[in-house]
Amino acid sequence: MNVLETTKFLMKKYNITASKALGQNFLIDDQVIENTVNSAQINENDLVIEIGPGLGTLTDELAKKAGKVICVELDKKMVAILKERFFLYKNVELINEDILKVDLNKLIEENQFEKTKIVANLPYYITTPIIMKLLETRAKVDSITVMVQKEVAERLCAKTGTREAGAITYAVEYYAKAKKLFIVPSSAFIPMPNVESEVITLEVRKEVPFEIKDEKLLFEIIKYAFMQRRKTLINALQNLDKCGGKENVKKILKDLCIDERVRGEALTLQDFIRISNRVANGLIDNC
Repeated sequence: MNVLETTKFLMKKYNITASKALGQNFLIDDQVIENTVNSAQINENDLVIEIGPGLGTLTDELAKKAGKVICVELDKKMVAILKERFFLYKNVELINEDILKVDLNKLIEENQFEKTKIVANLPYYITTPIIMKLLETRAKVDSITVMVQKEVAERLCAKTGTREAGAITYAVEYYAKAKKLFIVPSSAFIPMPNVESEVITLEVRKEVPFEIKDEKLLFEIIKYAFMQRRKTLINALQNLDKCGGKENVKKILKDLCIDERVRGEALTLQDFIRISNRVANGLIDNC
């Protein structure tokens, strides 16, 4: 049976309907599944952590190529189906848990593989928290290949210093190298979502290649810069106590040869790092 036939069979057998609350849309396109797995470059030396496997259509293809697949699934009904479906698979492990509560590094350390890769069709409503958890906790993964809403993919993979970028764009660039792979039409799912999806990959940096004094401060400054992105950077940062007020922000920009009329969206990650380091060095009043 192809993926569509298998999915319909499983839904009928277990009387399953997609949960809107959990953002479930079942992938039914064989080519999309094959392309996703191929893009992740899975082999027998890899540990793959799949987030939200659902009925296991992607899991099945991953298990054929990976050394081991660990599926983290929140929906207990899906876990029961997956246990039965992959009962004879020696390289598939199931964890009934919220991915945001899983200690990924502990999980990775318990399994000795050359590389660890995340592969997932992420629920739209929780895409950003999941990706930020993977990056901010510095989970020991080599790559993250995920399907997300197309608009989110555009933001995640945008170039910093452009209108397409948002606060998360800077975080992604800081921790990884992002690349868009291919668009997935809504017809590739049942039920069909109202938007297109896109598969992207994040190659996680082993070390952050930037000289940064205070990482937390950097992202706090970026957050304030984008809270009201139409404001100039001076007006956005004057409300951040650590920056010492409007006049001090003006002085920083002048010292760094940055136009005081600039908005946050026009700055590159390197620009924000320069500003953050200046604040962290205490070279302005009240910092």
